[in-house]
Amino acid sequence: MRQFDFAAGEVLLINKPLRWTSFDAVNKIRWLIKQKTGVRMKVGHAGTLDPLATGLLIICTGKQTKNINAYMDREKEYTGTFVIGATTPCFDLEKEIDTWFPTEHITHEQALAAIPAFIGDIDQVPPVFSAIRVDGKRAYHHARKGTETEMPPRRVNIREFELTSWTPGVTETEEPHAVIKAEFRVSCSKGTYIRSLARDFGTALNSGAHLGSLCRTRIGEFHLKDAMTIEEFEAEIKQS
Repeated sequence: MRQFDFAAGEVLLINKPLRWTSFDAVNKIRWLIKQKTGVRMKVGHAGTLDPLATGLLIICTGKQTKNINAYMDREKEYTGTFVIGATTPCFDLEKEIDTWFPTEHITHEQALAAIPAFIGDIDQVPPVFSAIRVDGKRAYHHARKGTETEMPPRRVNIREFELTSWTPGVTETEEPHAVIKAEFRVSCSKGTYIRSLARDFGTALNSGAHLGSLCRTRIGEFHLKDAMTIEEFEAEIKQS
């Protein structure tokens, strides 16, 4: 049975559920700790995951919160799906598709040939629907108000980028559209937006694309396979 020392500091590997914000997970962990100890503990996470992303979230308690930045600086690995042939304002499925693009001209070989341009140090423009501060406010506040916001490019590093499957198909919408679902794996630096990578990859193929799904599988030496679900953590803390 695991014994926790939340005040001295714990590094908890949590598998964030779909549609939870990272803060939802932190608040749930904080509440469970308070229920167990009677103390409102300092709790924080090392790297935000969007609500529509799942996967590894490092949550630190007590004195380990001082090390959050060190965990955030580690390389990240993601898997997921690009939907090629359509874009959304936020580059993922949080908002509806705004534009359809042709895909008939795109071959798997062309997609593979486009990958090297995204390897190494690249300048990436973040999504306007992001938590980056612009003029003192989060960018998504400006975007939700319809304010034109210029997002400056950021230097990021993509060490590995591969397509693991390539599936042409048709959408199950009232008016069917041809799309391609491309599964991928990416290893990248802190600050890389996979949503922006989806957009840029679609543009490189003379089409458009958005992020259909995303899972963070690694942060530095920490792996998703070693993470607990919220329910598993709740069961452990009750038994400890």
